Amino acid sequence: MAASTDRWISLSAAGKLHGRTGLSARSCRQVKFCNGEMMGKKLKMTQLHQGMFSDRKKHVRMSLTTEVAADTKLRDVEMGKTDPRTVVAVILGGGAGTRLFPLTKRRAKPAVPIGGSYRLIDVPMSNCINSGINKVYILTQFNSASLNRHLARAYAFGNGGFGDGYVERSINTQALAATQTPGEAGKRWFQGTADAVRQFHWLFEDQRSKEIEDVLILSGDHLYRMDYMDFVQDHRQSGADISISCLPMDDSRASDFGLMKIDNRGRVISFSEKPKGEDLRAMEVDTTVLGLSREEAEKKPYIASMGVYLFKKEILLNLLRWRFPTANDFGSEIIPASSKEYFIKAHLFNDYWEDIGTIRSFFEANLALTAHPPRFSFYDAAKPMYTSRRNLPPSKIDNSKIVDSIISHGSFLNNCFIEHSVVGIRSRINSNVHLKDTVMLGADYYETDSEVASLYAEGRVPIGIGENTRIKYRESFRIPWPISSFNQVLSLAFLISHGCSCYACYRDCIIDKNARIGKNVVISNSELKASLPKGIQEADRSSEGFYIRSGITIILKNFTIKDGLVI
Repeated sequence: MAASTDRWISLSAAGKLHGRTGLSARSCRQVKFCNGEMMGKKLKMTQLHQGMFSDRKKHVRMSLTTEVAADTKLRDVEMGKTDPRTVVAVILGGGAGTRLFPLTKRRAKPAVPIGGSYRLIDVPMSNCINSGINKVYILTQFNSASLNRHLARAYAFGNGGFGDGYVERSINTQALAATQTPGEAGKRWFQGTADAVRQFHWLFEDQRSKEIEDVLILSGDHLYRMDYMDFVQDHRQSGADISISCLPMDDSRASDFGLMKIDNRGRVISFSEKPKGEDLRAMEVDTTVLGLSREEAEKKPYIASMGVYLFKKEILLNLLRWRFPTANDFGSEIIPASSKEYFIKAHLFNDYWEDIGTIRSFFEANLALTAHPPRFSFYDAAKPMYTSRRNLPPSKIDNSKIVDSIISHGSFLNNCFIEHSVVGIRSRINSNVHLKDTVMLGADYYETDSEVASLYAEGRVPIGIGENTRIKYRESFRIPWPISSFNQVLSLAFLISHGCSCYACYRDCIIDKNARIGKNVVISNSELKASLPKGIQEADRSSEGFYIRSGITIILKNFTIKDGLVI
């Protein structure tokens, strides 16, 4: 073997390495090369032509970048891999997001912040990037301005790609909004998941999509980490027309999901939407067929759809345009109706997955990130979660105590106590503040020290949390008769003034972006009815800057909570 100082190497048919003048152009091929080591698991050389040494001046150099796309495709075939370029992903932006309201009051569901510095759309986008799928469509309809802005900042093609500095990955992302077109059918907005894809079916018939073999349908409001190419590989090896990624379920959660029945080959034969009682028992399956151990299969005898679907392109177009032209939804209409005509395969995903579809699930999924160890973590060097490059400084923490919490970058914490909470980017938390069981989404911008001083001088509230604010109380008061017999809302001040002693305050709280919380505020859902010992579960106090949903107090985006207010 010989290597010249400029790192060009030639490889002969006999497997010997020569210098730059060792072989002719006809006797060499390009190979990836980095830091003196050969990259790739296998090199196959074609039979060389006789007389290959006749022209020593012609040669092909080995370079860091593969210039011939055919070589990459050939290598994938040789290694038994599926080419990601034959797969296109479609991420559904979701409907109006009423179950996540008021977080979706001014943003689409996939644009809702999560984990301190990410947005929900970053999850499927990062999974696509890490899987090598570089063609992604995002279908949007409701409140899509912030989602489109985030996609442009985070995943624009011109940003230089994504990677760890050694392997750069570029991605072709297009956000497609619901659009009215000529004709009666073209006057409708998206009616459901299937209808949204149907209205853009022409994308898959375009000449630029001729290499596409499979269409991956994803949701923009799930939290999980998945290699989609494993899913595609299983789909193609099984010969399935449609594949559904599914989770094994136990009895405690199974009735909350759409369940599937499979045969001993993993083929889906029936569906049931949120069954209960005997209908639930009828959906039990042998999950060892999908790869679970016997012990785990006994604990989890059900399989639930994740809402992640993979279609052969031609099958998808046929179903949407000709077989079921009026069906609006994949999960409840098209896929169940296709199970008798097409081979639908269940693909097991036995890892963390959460549907962030409600305020309660959003709140619990965020706080679950603070567990030791967490069931899901954004920290994975091999498969990172990408997001917008904000170029924020490290957080500054002065004389504060932080327990089981996440503090995102660009934040300022001064003499405060943060417990079991997630604090988002650019957050300001002032002296003697106590947060517990709180998800704080942070801010979109900073206010300068002079701006903050000016606001205080005018009697107004700056962005962040003011001094002496508490989101934590779990006091106890005994509520004697006849007060306890009143079916009325009782305030904390009323109870204290009447000498009550056994009273519970519930402190779960979400603080949306750019919220301004004044000094000496108490947020604890401390009002209750005597018949509702767990506190108020639902309340609309939007005029005062907050809602209560599922017992969780939500401070609205851009709103101000005045000094001294008790919630």
